[in-house]
Amino acid sequence: MTDVAAVVRGTIAPQLDRALAASRANPLPAAPSSLPAEPAHSAQLFRRLLDAAIDAAPTPATGPAAGPAAGPVAPPARHDGGPAVAAARATTAADPAAASVNELLDAYRSGTTTPSAVLAVLAPHWTSDDVWSDAVLRLVDGTSAAAAESTRRWAADEARPLEGIPFAVKDIIDVAGTVVTSGSLQTGDRVAPADATVVARLRAAGAIPVFTAATTEFACGGPHNARYGAVRNPWDPERWTGGSSTGSGSALAARIVPLALGSDTGGSIRVPSALCGTTGIKPTYGLVPRTGVASLSWTLDHVGPMARSAEDLALVLAVIAGSDGDDPTTFTAVPLIEAAPERVEGLRIGVPLGWFTERVDAAVLDAHTAAAERFRELGATLVPIEFDDLEAIDSECWTVFYGELAANQEANAATADLFDAGTRARFDVSFLPTAADYLRALRRRPLVQAAMVARMDEAGVDVVLTPGIGATAPRLDDLTMSVDGERFNLHDVIPRNTRLFDYVGFPALMMPAGTAPDGLPVGVQLVARPWDDRLVLSAAAAFQQVTDHHRLVPPSSAVRGPTDQ
Repeated sequence: MTDVAAVVRGTIAPQLDRALAASRANPLPAAPSSLPAEPAHSAQLFRRLLDAAIDAAPTPATGPAAGPAAGPVAPPARHDGGPAVAAARATTAADPAAASVNELLDAYRSGTTTPSAVLAVLAPHWTSDDVWSDAVLRLVDGTSAAAAESTRRWAADEARPLEGIPFAVKDIIDVAGTVVTSGSLQTGDRVAPADATVVARLRAAGAIPVFTAATTEFACGGPHNARYGAVRNPWDPERWTGGSSTGSGSALAARIVPLALGSDTGGSIRVPSALCGTTGIKPTYGLVPRTGVASLSWTLDHVGPMARSAEDLALVLAVIAGSDGDDPTTFTAVPLIEAAPERVEGLRIGVPLGWFTERVDAAVLDAHTAAAERFRELGATLVPIEFDDLEAIDSECWTVFYGELAANQEANAATADLFDAGTRARFDVSFLPTAADYLRALRRRPLVQAAMVARMDEAGVDVVLTPGIGATAPRLDDLTMSVDGERFNLHDVIPRNTRLFDYVGFPALMMPAGTAPDGLPVGVQLVARPWDDRLVLSAAAAFQQVTDHHRLVPPSSAVRGPTDQ
């Protein structure tokens, strides 16, 4: 077995050294300086863009805007839909594991199945020994009673927006009365005192938390978690699911739940979405409260939904968005959140090359090219676009991450031997940045945010389409990924196209876009200006209406059965 600590330290320490050297070689102008380079300048930009997004939002295509600021959300209207819809409902009733969130809601509404019946089908998979069992940490109490109440509500015409939808919760997100450990030996058997805001909002909308899903330790450790072990990929049990929302990605791909909550600090919603063939969104920073979610790097952390389709994501994101009065990064106003595929016609989609296409396997590039062409066929206009200094920006991402990791975990220094190998390696290097390094990275952020928005404005671009993760899922035995036959450590490939959007806080969605010659899924990423989450959701929904990549099922799943082949 690979010496994980040595491999991780041997990869990330040189990365951080290079990042610090690059940043120190390019200091910001000395005082007196009028550069808009304080955290408040980021808040000012985001407030301006939020106001613009609200003012520019069209009439909702599929119903009223949701979220706490917009009031209650009515379930979608019942529709008969003809023979095709009737057949889909029958399929959902016969095999609910294959159903999406929207398909389950439609089946509940039509009376072809009930939340209790769906729970009875899915629950045995949560305690099995199959490949996806790695994803399930602890069952949540009260699920049968919650399903029975949801069944009653549907029968009484009292259904809430997500009535009876089972969902998994990443093990850094609190579920009241449940052991939530952040995947660490450091936390013991900590019982969450209350629901995180996102869990409470989903419960209030009728959804049912059913189990906590595996994560890397504190959402930053290595694939081989010291407390719970590795999470195997349902597409190939010798591969990892990728990212820290590792159990959420596995559970969704394996069809043992239709919905999961994840978090994204360097790509941890989007990475497992790409490597497991599911769909996930890292919302605009400040759209979804982080209250009750363990902090890894507080200026990079995002919480968001993971599901099988953009339409599912939009439905869920509308419920969990908006200020809770506790997370100071959130705003009271909530922009329109929808997945309206008809909006793709006339959309201007920026297609960057350069940074985003380097260290990317040909199969991923082919999927990106094909996705761009499909968007053109749907009526979008493709526009070349490039962003400046991405290598330097990527360096600052590292500095912010490690500085905040050190601050969050320094109290565990005396028990550092309890960290798993991946976390320990990160912890050991996290004290290398100086205060000046960290503050320089923070000061550069509002400049980068404004420059990226300005570049999109100049090009007249609504959305940017990039390749997803640069290769298919990494091997668990040596933590490597293959890019056109050349093997790289996963840390050199996985976060390259994702973490800079955590740094700037722009909404970014990952969706399946095909499979590579090794049979594993690959993805593409859609990015928009802050608060234009509806645009990436609508573009993805349009793409998914005319492709079936998001419907592909891995060899190991509740639909196809267990296999270790």
